[in-house]
Amino acid sequence: MISDETLMLEFQGGSRAAFEQLFARYRGPLYGYFRRRLNRDERARSRAEDLTQETFIAVIRAVARYEPRALVRTYFYAIAINLLAAERRSQQRDSPIGKAAPEPSTGDAPDTSMWVREALQKLDESEREILMLREYEQLSYSEISDLLKIPLNTVRSRLFRARIALKDHLEPSARCTDARRKMDDTPSPVKLARVEGEAL
Repeated sequence: MISDETLMLEFQGGSRAAFEQLFARYRGPLYGYFRRRLNRDERARSRAEDLTQETFIAVIRAVARYEPRALVRTYFYAIAINLLAAERRSQQRDSPIGKAAPEPSTGDAPDTSMWVREALQKLDESEREILMLREYEQLSYSEISDLLKIPLNTVRSRLFRARIALKDHLEPSARCTDARRKMDDTPSPVKLARVEGEAL
């Protein structure tokens, strides 16, 4: 399979087919990235699609300046992070004071996704983002380090703390959910769920 970096260089040289392959590879993951970080209403679903398109538009506009210093995946997510930050600033300006922050979205069963969303919201914001980049976006430690511009050891320590904290927040919920499921004879463990049916 042709690497993302080779495709990006071919696109830079004018290959439409190379761009179409990159779009096919990253449209779903980028949509999932935005969808999990926006509100869970229908408008957010549409906005996640818009932001995905805006990411690719930004890639097209900046293609002449692209230099293969980092992985293409990191490059795409860096654009996505900037677009999401702008979106959140816009939401804060347009929202009433004191409105709750958007909840990360999951695609699991209602009970489980409620516990996971609540547990994720209890994490420190920086730790939550690293956990989501690692577990949902499947970025490597070094990619997260490059993306967030923090040392690799900081990524490791924050991810470790986030996993421990998430486990602590989920354990009481898991016990309640497991007890309920045992009564129903339908065992199913609590787990993070991905948008678009991706398994964790």
